[in-house]
Amino acid sequence: MQKVINFLRGSVRLEAEGAFPERFLNLCAQNGVAFWAVEWLETGRVAITVPRRDAKRAQALGERASCQVKRQKSGGVPFFLARFRRRYALLTGLVLSLAAVCVLSQFVLTVEVSGNETVTTAEILTELRRLGVRPGVYGPGIDPAATAQKLLLQLDDLSWCAINLKGTVAEVLVRERIEPPEVVDETELGDVVAAVPGIVTQVEVLGGEPAVEEGNTVVEGQVLITGNIHMEGAQYSGIDLGWRQVRAQGRVYARTWRTLEAEIPLTAQVKAYTGEKQSFWSLSLLGWRVNFYGNSSISYERYDKISDVWTARLPGGQEMPLSLTRETVRAYQTVSAQVDPAAAEALLRGQLEEDLLDALGEKGEVVSMDFTTREQSGMLLVRLQAECREEIGRFVPYEGQQKNETQPEEGQDLSG
Repeated sequence: MQKVINFLRGSVRLEAEGAFPERFLNLCAQNGVAFWAVEWLETGRVAITVPRRDAKRAQALGERASCQVKRQKSGGVPFFLARFRRRYALLTGLVLSLAAVCVLSQFVLTVEVSGNETVTTAEILTELRRLGVRPGVYGPGIDPAATAQKLLLQLDDLSWCAINLKGTVAEVLVRERIEPPEVVDETELGDVVAAVPGIVTQVEVLGGEPAVEEGNTVVEGQVLITGNIHMEGAQYSGIDLGWRQVRAQGRVYARTWRTLEAEIPLTAQVKAYTGEKQSFWSLSLLGWRVNFYGNSSISYERYDKISDVWTARLPGGQEMPLSLTRETVRAYQTVSAQVDPAAAEALLRGQLEEDLLDALGEKGEVVSMDFTTREQSGMLLVRLQAECREEIGRFVPYEGQQKNETQPEEGQDLSG
């Protein structure tokens, strides 16, 4: 700590030479001149370090002790600033640099998001920008708690959010919402019917009674699991308790066959660049954009725009809110061109496979696929025929509210 104090107030290294240099040290101690780092060089010579403000007094005391006192070196903040006494440009630059550090430290330079998986960082940053949290914003002007609550109201997939301001970094921590399990309404009665035709391979009944067996062929809309249950009395009693309606539940798997078709024209309009292009430059600093192209406009009817962005980075790789952008505009015209049939067929095959997997869902699987291709009237047609194994049951509620026949009518006497 003492070294820091000495550096801030400045110090001078003195060398005293005389017949009795120890008398010089005694006079300094008696007159309140602090000194340290005493070094005896040789007979009659000693070196000490004194505070900047006591340097002249120490030299005067050296004359009283019949010693010749010389300055060897000086250091500290006062001597460093003294170099700028007549260098006004450097002094101004130093002051402006210190002011810039003090001012810029109050602004947000980077926004970091963590904790998100399904919700993209771009979505969160876009919404934060709308709420006023962006690079270049005044940090103390942000209300972290209120902004976090507003962000949760705007993004339904987030369940928790916290915003921490750490110097020039706004740290955004989020937690995503966990979807609650689907709740089945047991009071809604109905059957499980076939969504597509097929051959039943497996029946799993969770509620109701099975209406089909393994190996049965079913058509679309046919009842697979019925919600009408026949209530039988005790064996040999001869009592018929009637029918009772419940909510049919279960899974029915079947072999199915699906046919999908897609087509694409064999002639397409493509871009042919004319060679004309324009470049527009802009500078972005702390969220503010400065355009260098004035009121220039794009004179092309059809064009592509390509943006190249160069962002300033710190040595550690952290991005700074300073970027240079070049937008290049290239003019083009549309011309007719023949489509490669092989590439078009591969494109349609991939599209049909994706559509098939979407239709089957996560629990379905493809057993086999067969593609057929033909050209007709300038179009390329691709047909996909696939054998699949999938769950075909879907719940269909009964129309209207129906009562269970095992329940007595209002006012009916059950005493016999």
